[in-house]
Amino acid sequence: RYSLFYNRLKNIEENEGGLDKFSESYKIFGVNQLLDGGIYCKEWAPGAEAVFLAGDFNGWNPFSHPYKKMEYGKWELFIPPGEDGCSPVPHGSKLKVVIRAQNGDLLYRISPWARYVVRDEDKVNYDWVHWNPPQSYIHKHPSPKRLKSLRIYESHVGIASPEGKVASYKNFTYNVLPRIKDLGYNCVQLMAIMEHAYYASFGYQVTSFFAASSRYGTPDDLKEMIDVAHSMDITVLLDVVHSHASKNSEDGLNKFDGSDSCFFHSGPKGTHQLWDSRLFDYANWEVLRFLLSNLRMWIEDYRFDGFRFDGVTSMLYHHHGIGTGFSGDYHEYFGLHVDEDALCYLMLANHMINFLHPECITIAEDVSGMPALCRPVAEGGGGFDYRLAMAIPDKWIQIIKELKDEDWNMGNIVHTLTNRRYEEKYIAYAESHDQALVGDKTLAFRLMDAEMYTNMSVLSPLTPVIDRGIQLHKMIRLITHALGGESYLNFMGNEFGHPEWLDFPRKGNNESYHYARRQFNLTEDHLLRYRFLNAFDRDMNKLEERFGWLASPQAFVSEKHESNKVIAFERAGLIFIFNFHPYQSYVDYRVVTCHSSLIVIFKYKILLDSDAAEYGGHQRLDHSTEYFSEEYPHNYRPNSLLV
Repeated sequence: RYSLFYNRLKNIEENEGGLDKFSESYKIFGVNQLLDGGIYCKEWAPGAEAVFLAGDFNGWNPFSHPYKKMEYGKWELFIPPGEDGCSPVPHGSKLKVVIRAQNGDLLYRISPWARYVVRDEDKVNYDWVHWNPPQSYIHKHPSPKRLKSLRIYESHVGIASPEGKVASYKNFTYNVLPRIKDLGYNCVQLMAIMEHAYYASFGYQVTSFFAASSRYGTPDDLKEMIDVAHSMDITVLLDVVHSHASKNSEDGLNKFDGSDSCFFHSGPKGTHQLWDSRLFDYANWEVLRFLLSNLRMWIEDYRFDGFRFDGVTSMLYHHHGIGTGFSGDYHEYFGLHVDEDALCYLMLANHMINFLHPECITIAEDVSGMPALCRPVAEGGGGFDYRLAMAIPDKWIQIIKELKDEDWNMGNIVHTLTNRRYEEKYIAYAESHDQALVGDKTLAFRLMDAEMYTNMSVLSPLTPVIDRGIQLHKMIRLITHALGGESYLNFMGNEFGHPEWLDFPRKGNNESYHYARRQFNLTEDHLLRYRFLNAFDRDMNKLEERFGWLASPQAFVSEKHESNKVIAFERAGLIFIFNFHPYQSYVDYRVVTCHSSLIVIFKYKILLDSDAAEYGGHQRLDHSTEYFSEEYPHNYRPNSLLV
């Protein structure tokens, strides 16, 4: 694998002047404004017989501005400035690349490199709009330093409002970012930013890879949003989709030059069976140029601080993970079923990002457990910084769905939370957007279900279902946060147990926005119990910020007691103790302290208590109590204390 990567990198250096120049192609391809007022256009359309540029600027004459054919399927066009020295293609004017296909058909296409596309309300397809404002947004604040502990708030701009509408970048900037900061998250991961024609795709059917979604506002609005986040020391990651592309041809990449291939594999190999989307040909030189340039554009133009790569499992294997289970045996990760070209692209992408922007972070969404995916490229690894611990939310769902409380297996919980590849960093999460979507259930909804509609008011009795749900919601999130990885992720709204599910407007729900929103207002109503969960999530993050357990070595688990239903472990100098027993409390319960000194007595105090009144608990613990370690062997350790 490293040999393949090295050869590709060497070819880029010999033929393109280096990875730096190769990935800077976003400044050349598409339609670009020159300093003298002229316009330079460049496209890659290997299957085209001829290429033209048409738009408002030439009265939509499809033949007045022909491109010149170059080597390797490239085409270029230079349009001189007007007599007044102004651009011949004004800012805001609509454009199309006109392709004469090999069968003689004229195809009106959006450039794959288009920076801004919009859709009029009375139209189905998007239009390409030339974006070249007289004064672009100027970033005022530097990017935050690379974080040791990532506390990620997974977000979708369009649903980030209690109102039933598509919310804006401006709304996120001034209403949501302060909330994220207050909750103690230091990183926001933005979904559905790359333009996608179908809103209900959650942003995963991308049509224009270089365009920020116009349904939320302008490119400058997004730049301002990122700049304001940086002013709050919040790192901003982009959920990037390079695993596949929408099948749209009128306003997407599909059949751009009239052929079945171009950016994609031809035939069945170029189509994803389940997603009904097109699959990139990662061995193609121009596809590598396109994707690497795409990453660089988002970093350098918008100032994103890194990426969460979606669908990595689909990229890594020719079977795309369809109908395949992964046990962890190494034969599953090495063989002809692995797409080495896709893996090589990921290595190139991470190498480029680390070389040009070492402060940036990359995350892999891989369910297969590919070994060394998060080890340096120089070791033959994939080069990612983190991978998602995707087994953890599945485990919590399985436990809650299938087991009675008294049948919960403490050892199985600990195993799932600690089972990760040595020296590869994992992002732990109890639930993400996947569990919030219609057809699935969030943890809160699984725990409390219909009673969330009637018994979340403090004026109503605290029923056993609501009481159990609130307490387990806090405990599950804390043990996942503290034991499950080297970073933590939460999907917006789930921190306070957002009721119901997430469903975008579509024909099946009469185009309703009722479920495509986040009811942040629920946490501000002091008569509702959502505020308890919100406060606990905030204080949990603030405690991690203070002690940094995510950046500390993996926890030492001193107890996983099946009959007592107790889990105890130490990490970052803190002792975490969880009592998952459905009805049994304990007095003078002995737990290990990992301090090895037999002479010094250590004093402990409660820092965070899920049973505290401000978190909707029962106040059964006295926070003024001091706990002292003693030389009393317990669980094969010399020191312990009673709690």
